Amino acid sequence: MAKESIFGRISTLLRANINSLLDQAEDPQKMIDQLVRDYSNNIADAESAIAETIGNLRLLERDHEEDVRAAREWGNKALAASRKADELRAAGNTTDADKFDSLAKIALQRQIGEERDAQAAEPQIAAQTEIVEKLKSGLNGMKDKLGQLKTKRSELLARAKVAEAQTKVQDAIGSINVLDPTSELGRFEDKIRRQEALAQGKAEIAASSLDAQFESLEDLGELTEVEARLAELKSGGPPRAALEAE
Repeated sequence: MAKESIFGRISTLLRANINSLLDQAEDPQKMIDQLVRDYSNNIADAESAIAETIGNLRLLERDHEEDVRAAREWGNKALAASRKADELRAAGNTTDADKFDSLAKIALQRQIGEERDAQAAEPQIAAQTEIVEKLKSGLNGMKDKLGQLKTKRSELLARAKVAEAQTKVQDAIGSINVLDPTSELGRFEDKIRRQEALAQGKAEIAASSLDAQFESLEDLGELTEVEARLAELKSGGPPRAALEAE
C-alpha cells in the first residue's frame, strides 16, 4: 500500500463529520455500525502499513549506522597505514612506505564512499521519520474517532430504548381514557350507577309499603274500639265514656 494512499484514507476519515453523517442517515444505528466496521478495517490496514513503513525506516537507520561505522573504520585504517608509511620512510624504507601510503589512499577512498552513502541516506531517514510520525498521529486520531463512534452507538441505543419505552407507556395511557364516557370503563360506571338507582328505588318502595301497613294497623285498632262500644250499647249498658266519667 502506497504511503500516499494511507495518508489519503486517514485524512478522509479524520475529516469525516460523524454528526453530519448520522443526520443524513435513514437508520443512524446501522450507519454507525457500518462506520465502526469501516474504521476498524481501515485501522487494521493502517497499522499494517505503518508497521511496514517503520520496518523500512529501521532498515535505513541500520544501513546508515553501518555506513557511518564502516567510514570510521576505513578512516582508522587509513590513519594506521599513513603512520606506518611515515615510520618506514623515516627508517629509509621508501618502497614499503609508498606501499602503505597507497593502502592509506585506498582506505581513504573507501571512507569517502561510506560517508557519501551515509549522507545520502540521511534525508531519506528524515523523510521516513516524518512520515512515520504523521502516520502514527493519524492512526491515533482514527482510534479516537472509533472510540467516539462506539460511544455514540451506545448513546443512540440507550436513547432508542428510552424512546421505545416512552412510546409503549403513551400507547397504554391512550388506550385507557377514564374520562371518556364511551370507553369500556365509562360504560361500566354507567351500569353501576343504574344498579344503584334501582336499588334506591326499591328501598323507597319498600319503605312506603311499611308505612302503609302501620297506618292500616292504626285504623284497624280504631274500628275495633267502635265495634266494642256499639256492642255495649246494644246490651243495655251505659256508654263506656259515661261509665268512666262516673
